[in-house]
Amino acid sequence: MDIEKPIVIVGTGRNGSTLFYDLFSRHPRVAWLPRRISDWFPGKVELIRHFMRMIDLPVVGKYLYNLLPPHESYPFWDHYFRGFSQTHRDLFAEDVTPRTRQSLTNALSQILTLKRNRLLLKITGWPRLGFIQEIFTDTKFIHIIRDGRAVANSLINVSWWPGWRGPAVWYWGALTPQQQAEWKKYNYSYLVLAAIGWKILMDAMEKAKSLVPAEQFLEIKYEELCANPTEVFRRVVDFCELSWEGSFEKEIRRYPVHNTNFKWQKELTQNQQRILNEVLETYLKRYGYL
Repeated sequence: MDIEKPIVIVGTGRNGSTLFYDLFSRHPRVAWLPRRISDWFPGKVELIRHFMRMIDLPVVGKYLYNLLPPHESYPFWDHYFRGFSQTHRDLFAEDVTPRTRQSLTNALSQILTLKRNRLLLKITGWPRLGFIQEIFTDTKFIHIIRDGRAVANSLINVSWWPGWRGPAVWYWGALTPQQQAEWKKYNYSYLVLAAIGWKILMDAMEKAKSLVPAEQFLEIKYEELCANPTEVFRRVVDFCELSWEGSFEKEIRRYPVHNTNFKWQKELTQNQQRILNEVLETYLKRYGYL
């Protein structure tokens, strides 16, 4: 089955994209990568297609969905483009080889079913917009934005954050002299490094989205999603050229959505909060958080 207007959710990570992906995956017309299957068997995409059919079965479908929910599945991407998940810079159109184009197109097209004929994917970290658009020119990108203070605080509360090893080996490239000076100014604080990382990725997104036609790019704030998920998804469904389904609305309305942005103020000292505001001030103003 041909892939038409695939939908790709993007963002920095720790930005509410998992919540958004989980909600969106409940639309009856979208196909996605399920946890475990796409991680463990990335080369056996027929298993994913069978799973997509099975989750539409009565009774057992809901159980299977909860057992194997939607996932970013970087092992899947790495299987078709080595290093996809760990590049030190963004991926661009120039990085797409004929082999990559063919293998990804063939694999992802086999996930679709007659009912679930729209592809829904989530990728965080580097934008990779140019890379994806080079393969699928009509991609619909949805960028989830969240308050950078909440993102930075969330990052220092997970063990897998690459910043713990320092910027010499993380995924966001070497710090510029200005960024290095800013980090040094705050005694090489990990919280500040997380904030700098967020700024790096937001800058990369601004650059990447400038090359995407406006009608193919939508930005949604995490805070808006939490405040009114139904209205946000009405916009999203319209943007993606999908139908508004009653079953989908029912799923959204009963899904527990909570804004957890309060945590950065609750979990950080007054001095740490002040530092975050200083480091992120320009960006917070740009995106309407100050």
